[in-house]
Amino acid sequence: MSEGILVLAAQRDLRRRLFDVFDRAGCRHIHSARDAQHAAILLEGRQSLELMVAVLGNDEAQARRCCEQLCALAAGAGVPLLAILDEDAPLQVAQLPDGIAGWLPAGQIETELLTRWKQLPSAAPSAGPAPARSAAENALALLARIFATSGGGATRDASARLLFDELALDYLAVWPVRGEGGEFLAPLLQLWNGAEPAWPPLESQATLQRVLGGESVLYRGDAQQRMPADPLLPLLELSGFVGLPLLDERRVVLGAMLAGTRRGFDDMAIVEPLLRCAAARFAQGLELGLTREQGRAEGLLDALTGLPNRLLFGDRLESILREAVRNGECFAVLFVDLDHFKAVNDTHGHAAGDQVLQEVTRRLRGSVRASDTVARYAGDEFTVVLRHIVKNDDVQRVAEKILQVIAEPVQLENGARLQVGVSIGVSFFPDDAADAETLLKHADEAMYAAKRQGRNNCRIYEVSPEYAREHGMALRSRLRHALGNGELRLVYQPQVGTESEDIVGMEALLRWEHPELGPISPAVFVPLAEETGLIVPIGEWVLRTACRQAQEWEQRYGLRLRLGVNLSALQLMEPKLPTTVFRSLQESGLDPTLLELEITESISIKAAPNLVENLQALHRLGCRIAIDDFGTGAASLDYLRKLPADRIKVDQSFVRNIGVDPDDEAIVRATIEMAHRLKRTVVAEGVETEQHLSFLRAHQCDELQGYLFCRPLPVVSFERLLAERQHLLGQSAAVPA
Repeated sequence: MSEGILVLAAQRDLRRRLFDVFDRAGCRHIHSARDAQHAAILLEGRQSLELMVAVLGNDEAQARRCCEQLCALAAGAGVPLLAILDEDAPLQVAQLPDGIAGWLPAGQIETELLTRWKQLPSAAPSAGPAPARSAAENALALLARIFATSGGGATRDASARLLFDELALDYLAVWPVRGEGGEFLAPLLQLWNGAEPAWPPLESQATLQRVLGGESVLYRGDAQQRMPADPLLPLLELSGFVGLPLLDERRVVLGAMLAGTRRGFDDMAIVEPLLRCAAARFAQGLELGLTREQGRAEGLLDALTGLPNRLLFGDRLESILREAVRNGECFAVLFVDLDHFKAVNDTHGHAAGDQVLQEVTRRLRGSVRASDTVARYAGDEFTVVLRHIVKNDDVQRVAEKILQVIAEPVQLENGARLQVGVSIGVSFFPDDAADAETLLKHADEAMYAAKRQGRNNCRIYEVSPEYAREHGMALRSRLRHALGNGELRLVYQPQVGTESEDIVGMEALLRWEHPELGPISPAVFVPLAEETGLIVPIGEWVLRTACRQAQEWEQRYGLRLRLGVNLSALQLMEPKLPTTVFRSLQESGLDPTLLELEITESISIKAAPNLVENLQALHRLGCRIAIDDFGTGAASLDYLRKLPADRIKVDQSFVRNIGVDPDDEAIVRATIEMAHRLKRTVVAEGVETEQHLSFLRAHQCDELQGYLFCRPLPVVSFERLLAERQHLLGQSAAVPA
């Protein structure tokens, strides 16, 4: 094992999130283990890891045992160990053993993991005795560890304990400012070396009052003589004493940090800046906590509906946009406005209006996935973000579902029944705009267009005909040069067996990275390519490139992975399509039985000449045929009856509504049952949650594809995934039965 990272996580979602963060950072070798025993096998005879990351389980005894085992492994391998704690973790930070170099809440994996890793002290073993470090070097190392753990709540306690132990303090306390009535509040933390004393009244602790007033107090060894009026010092026999105010960025006092030692401090030139840095870190954590409390008080969550309000929604939209840019994804913004809501308040009163808003909230939440966002933007306006969009038609279906569920009468507490309607406007990232403000603006404009059309309907944002014509012409021109300029690339998304969750195949997906415009959505450039006929040469390039890459992986790993490649309507009507596929297979050396050609169900058999003949010819070559987007068109049964289809791919628009829409669940169940009766296998697309997995597994879906397992990966990252799989299988085979 060359230098790399070992991830130990039983939870699939956390394991995937960790993998994604390290992968995007360019880490070459990312290994994973199921438990401490498996990690020991992976580490045997190897001491070249850079980092071990362990997600602690939810069973306290098991978590403690795992901690002990991993600490021993990390010490033996000379590698720092970082613990990940989720909300249900049984161990508090103060209970973590010393062998753990740092920790991180699971909620901060995407934002803080790499930073926390860089801040960890190195645990690599040296060839001989380590040279003695100077006091300044020790202080810097201590600061690095404090900055890696300090924050609010439990993290503050952990960094305080670290400071207390490393400096051999006899007293350490952090106090908040006085309450609004001038009364002293309880200390945020208070550590001391000795039995519990009878603490003197706070009013008599003159030093604490001075520091809370903004004054710094520093005494190296004669504190009792310099502050005879303070009863705390003789009580704890403190000789060295430091009191530092905790200041926010505006220099407002938030609290005080007090530190004391009986023997006196050593070199104040080192101790003072170290304590000041620690105090600044405590102040940051305190300020963060106050900001969160203030935010809750000001209402980041709407008081009536419990939804994120306009401020919090804006923050979430920005985060979703940044993630979409990193991963080359698409998402949609919906602006939902109640129709004639003023009449409800005027006729039935504001209490009835509040009931309507609460019921609309419930129905909106029930129409989308947990990964989507619903917010109350203002008054009777709601906003929704639908993530991980593959086709724009999927969003149209969600919008239609919202219109249907909200159209059901609302039963008021006074017995009245109200008919409620909404107008919905939709905009897409990155098709309609590249920034959050413009996306919202366009969705708002589309919503007003829906109102002008009679209300209770949905409109998708449309640019002016002049802009669309100019923009389309410019994109067409750029697209003609994209292939020759090397701007097109392929990414690969794994398909896994439902029972084994092992990789059984992959789908090749096309991406366009323009040097000036950035990532351009396939929903935008693929229709342009079809309009101009460019889809034929682009499709041939995709086929040759994907077959060559799949054969390279087959030679290297021998996994017999099936390769899925999409064929457009124009390609399917090309008389030379079988020849093109044959040449791609011949040039690459890929086994034809490993190539699966995907045909979308929206293509009409009658309107596409050569379609049936071409597919039959491809089948005779040995290639597999899959019907993509099954269930979204009107030709489902006709396809199954007339085409040589081996596999059916259930459209992600149905899968995403598992747990949300019983009708879509029924469609998925019926599709699986029908396919199996016809001896076809079934792949479910868009699997994103454990609920999706449980449902599909219970109904014997054969294979799965979606973000629950892995996002689409570039070639280098997909190859790392295959190498890790091969390595784990090899190690598992070496484990005695």
